[in-house]
This record gives sequence, C-alpha cells and structure tokens, in this order.
Amino acid sequence: MKTTTVVLIVLAFITSLAIAYFQYYFKAKSIRKVTIYLFILRSLSLFLLLLLFINPTIKSKRYTVQKPVLSIVLDNSESVAYFKQDSLVQSLINDLRTNSALNKKFTINYYTFGTDIQLNANVDFTEKQTDIAQALRHINELNKEKNNPIVLVTDGNQTLGNDYTYLNIQNPVYPLVVGDTSSYEDLRIARLNVNRYSFLNNQFPVETMVFYDGNKKVNANFTIEKNGKTVYRKLLKFNSNKTTETVEVNLTSEKEGVQFYTAKVDDLAREKNTVNNTKSFSVEVINKQRQILILSAINHPDLGVLKKSIERDQQQKVTIRLIDSKIQIKDYQLIILYQPNLKFKDYFHEINKEKINYFLITGSQTDWNFINTNDFGVQKNSINQSENYAANFNTGYLVFAQKDINFSTFPPLKDRFGQLQITVPYQSLLTQNINGFSTNAPLLATADVNNHKRVFLLGEGIWKWRSTSYQNSRSFNDFDEFFGKIVQYASSKKVRERLDIDIETLYNANSIITVGAFYVDENYTFDPRATILFDLKNEITGETSSFPFSLNRNSYQLEISALDPGKYSFIARVEGENIVKKGRFRISQFNVEEQFTNANATKLQRLTQKTGGTLFLANEKETFIKTIIKDPQYTSIQKERLKKTPIIDWLWILFLVVGLLSAEWFIRKYHGKI
Repeated sequence: MKTTTVVLIVLAFITSLAIAYFQYYFKAKSIRKVTIYLFILRSLSLFLLLLLFINPTIKSKRYTVQKPVLSIVLDNSESVAYFKQDSLVQSLINDLRTNSALNKKFTINYYTFGTDIQLNANVDFTEKQTDIAQALRHINELNKEKNNPIVLVTDGNQTLGNDYTYLNIQNPVYPLVVGDTSSYEDLRIARLNVNRYSFLNNQFPVETMVFYDGNKKVNANFTIEKNGKTVYRKLLKFNSNKTTETVEVNLTSEKEGVQFYTAKVDDLAREKNTVNNTKSFSVEVINKQRQILILSAINHPDLGVLKKSIERDQQQKVTIRLIDSKIQIKDYQLIILYQPNLKFKDYFHEINKEKINYFLITGSQTDWNFINTNDFGVQKNSINQSENYAANFNTGYLVFAQKDINFSTFPPLKDRFGQLQITVPYQSLLTQNINGFSTNAPLLATADVNNHKRVFLLGEGIWKWRSTSYQNSRSFNDFDEFFGKIVQYASSKKVRERLDIDIETLYNANSIITVGAFYVDENYTFDPRATILFDLKNEITGETSSFPFSLNRNSYQLEISALDPGKYSFIARVEGENIVKKGRFRISQFNVEEQFTNANATKLQRLTQKTGGTLFLANEKETFIKTIIKDPQYTSIQKERLKKTPIIDWLWILFLVVGLLSAEWFIRKYHGKI
C-alpha cells in the first residue's frame, strides 16, 4: 500500500474522531453514560464513509507461463482424397493429437480449410475449392507473434484466391506435403475464354490456353465439339521449350438458344491425369435482328444513306418502301417516316394503335398540315418557304451516351420555315443554328411516352452529313456509330418483366449453383412479400425437385448443391401469380480439384524460404515433430501480471455505515436527544 494512502487513512480516522468529539463533547453541559456510545457510533460511521472515498488497494504480482501457439491447418479439399492421401492425413492428425511432447510444448489449434477456414471442424475432404492464401492470412492475423509456427498439411494446389507464395506472413510455415511430388507428362486446358452471348449468324471468339508439362516432343490434336460433331480442329506441337499454346478461333452462331461446346486435347500415351484434357463451355445465341422500315412518298439520296448507315450493324435489317406499297407494319420494330404527307394517314393510325416506335424526318416536301392535325408529337406553323438549319451539339443530353462528331462543320439541313413546337416531353440532342445564330429549338430530339419512343429529325439532307463526316475523319464510322445509337434507342421496346432470374448456363461438377431472382409488383417496385419457387428437373433421369427462394435485402437468393452432372431444366414461378420464367443449364463433369497431376512441392518450398520454415513430406512426420520440438526459437514465455485488489468491500461497508447511523439515531431518539 502506498504511503499516501496510509496518511489519508490516518487523517480520515482523526477527522472522524474530531467531528464526533465536536458534536458530543465540545461545550456539552452534561455528559451522560450513553454519550460515549454515541461518540463511538458517529466516529466509526464517519471513518467508514471516508474510507469508501479513499478506497485503499494492495498490489500483488502473478506469474503465468504462455506456451507458443502451434496452428495445424489441414487441407480439407477433394484433391487430397483424389490423390488417395486421406487415410495418411487422418493418421497424421492422430499422431499429432496424441504426441505428449508436442502438446506439452505448444498450445495446439486445429483448423480445416477449403473455400473458407474453420476451427476444430471434421476432416472429410469434401471441399470443392482450395484457398490456401486465405487460410494462411487468417492464421497470421490471429497469431502475430513470430514464435507461433504454422503447420500446413496440403498438396499445395490452390484453385481459388491469391497466390499464397506472395503473402507477407510473419509466422514460420512448415508444409507437410501430401500427394505424389513426382513430375509426370501432362497436357491440360488451363484456361478458356468465351463471351456469354452471341447474336444469331454472327461469329464469336473462343480463346483457349493449352499447357504442357514435360520434356519430350509431343503432338496433340485440339478440337472443339458441338453435339458430338467436331466444329474445329488444330494440331498442337510442344517440347521442353514450347510448353504453352493459345488457340484462338471464331465460331459461328448458327442456332438460337443456349449452345453447348466441349474443348478437348488428345491424351498422351502415359498421361496420369486426363480429366484436365477436356473443358466444356456454353454460349447463349440471341436472335435480335431488328427489322426497320423506311416509309417514304418520294425518292431521295437520304434513303440510301440511312439504309447503309443503319445496316452497318448486322443485327439491323432495313427495308425501303414507297407509300403506295402494301406493307405489314407489325413486322417492324421501327418505322422511319420520311417527309410524310396525307398518304401516310392509314399507316400512321396503325403505328399509333400498335404503339410501334417511329423516327420522323421532315424536309422541304413535308406536309406539315397533315402532321399538325395528327398526333405526331410535333407541330409547326410553316409557310411555303424553306430555311437552312445547321446543328449545335447539346452536351447536356442524358438519354443515352453520344459524342460530338464535329457537327459545327456539317452543312445545314433543309426544312420548311416556321415556329416549331414539340408537344410531348423530349430532350434535344441537336439544336438549331440559323445563319450563325444559336437557338434552343430542337433539330434532333428524342421522346418516350409510356414506352412509345419517337425521334424527330427536323430537316432533310442527312446524306451531306455522312459525306462531311467521311471528309473529316476519312471514315464513315463516326457518323454510322452516332446514327446507329439513335436507331438502337428508337428500335428497342423492352417492356420490363416483373420476374427476372440470374443464373449461369454451365456449371462445373460439385459447384454450388447460386440463383438470383428479382420480383416487382404491378407498379414495378420491388416486392419482398412474394413466395418464389424454383422447380428443377433432371432431363436425363426425369427426377424433379422444388426449392424456395430466400429474401436477401432487395432480391431473392437460392443456393443448390450436390447436383449430378447432366442437363437440367427449370421453372421459376411466383406462388399465387401467373408469372413464370423458364430456362435450362448444364453441369459438366469438370471438377477443378481433379485437374492436378501431383502435389505442388515447388510452390510450398518457396513459401518456406520466404517465411523461415521447413518443408517435410507427410511420411516424415516423426522428423518434423522432433525438429519443431527441439527448435530453440519456440519457447514458453513467463508473463508477470500486476493486480490491484481493494482492501475493503464497498457494499458491506455501506451496509455497516447505514447500520451504525441507524443505531445512533435510535439511541438518540430513545434518550430524548432528538
């Protein structure tokens, strides 16, 4: 106890006596026998109260021995069982658990890892992926002292996450390598890149990387098959210097829907692992060629230019028809009305009735009286005189991204002179410039009224713009890209569906299939009250099952695992509503954990060199145990702990003070001193 505390206790005692003396003896006229008891009670109660404020403590030292922490991290992935090392690992775990010397020196924690890391979990070698880097990073964050070693029981093959050899780890890592460390000749498809979607009759690129491990000269055929038919073949040649080849090929999308392909490379004569010689992929072929009609009452150079510019996109087909032709309006996604007149009346009524998107182009031969008396969305009080309108680009246009292609250098367009008014909500992409005077009047504008899109180009002579664009850039690309975006916007009429499903078309064997769903009510607001079911059918066995989606914030989520390889079809439906989504997917035989031929001792050796550990084979467990037990850097640490203990228990002292004061009050009351 500190000297200051002792002094305070003494002063508290003296102060208590002084106050009690002052109350009961100082200037007292008569001193009775009971006064001494009252004096004692008051002195004690005051002293104890002051003692509560002083709260004296005593310090004591305690010593504890802290053993170094040994983290044993076990690879629980399928590759261990694939190498037939599962029994060896189980035996290794038992030896480590029962070794008394090892357990005496270390505090041992057991972890298993695959995709994630777990403490004291069962080892069953069923994990579908291996993330060694995440496991090491997690252990390093738990035990930051350098005398806490990590034992990594693994084959060294990682299928997920960052490269573990580049981790900055403070603790020494001791790999116990399971699996065959010998090298074998092996051909494998290491990577395959392909777009998820392709348009019908278009070509889509496929990039495949084929690796060779070995020292001999070997030749192997690389093929791509569809429905058992070879659609591409190439002879690959490898040797000790050339161990990689990238095969790039363009395949043609010949059929609409999800198309499945298989890439293969021939097996070598003595190849140990042939599972990695095959890889499947899929492409969803979309038939979205837009049919566009140019409807005109006159022949004009603009018509040919429009057709050429629009058809630069192979997914757009343009048909030019004069107004006297018989035309099925419903067959087209966009109608370009070129300088309409009274002959357009019946067609325009049908366009409005069917809510077909249209692109109105006016000019010197436009019948504005016809336009003004019909619901085109634009009106002009015109006179029988033409005016030239140059273009200014509006940088504030927000409907879709466009860029200025030097419109200030383009020649003006021609239209009837008059005051213009657009009667529907719109945004101007180009505004009028008349004789060098800029106005806010639109020259090219877009509008969308209840998903009925309209585009207005108020002037003829667009063929001059395309020619000028070519003179400026020596290419038609700038103009065609600009005009193509306008046509793409005008021709799209996607009505938002109330139920959207997010699912891949191809999964590897043993993968967890994650399905997302987004459902909205009739006001197109996310509806969290729905019950959405996922009906699944195995098309090979005919087996069916149903899974409910779970609500996850602003979407619905579903995870399905343990599905056998094969073809599956599904129906996602909203219970109580006539809303369904259908589709299909395939699970291939590809198992990422079976793609390796041997244990990767080379990478594990690099890890030990970086962290200061030592590599051992799994059958060298006795040598490992002796080495780590005798290592002088792993020693127990004695820690001193200083503890402050209060001398008094404030709760009991408080009760005692209350009791003393109560006793004093009753005695004073009894003797008439109150």
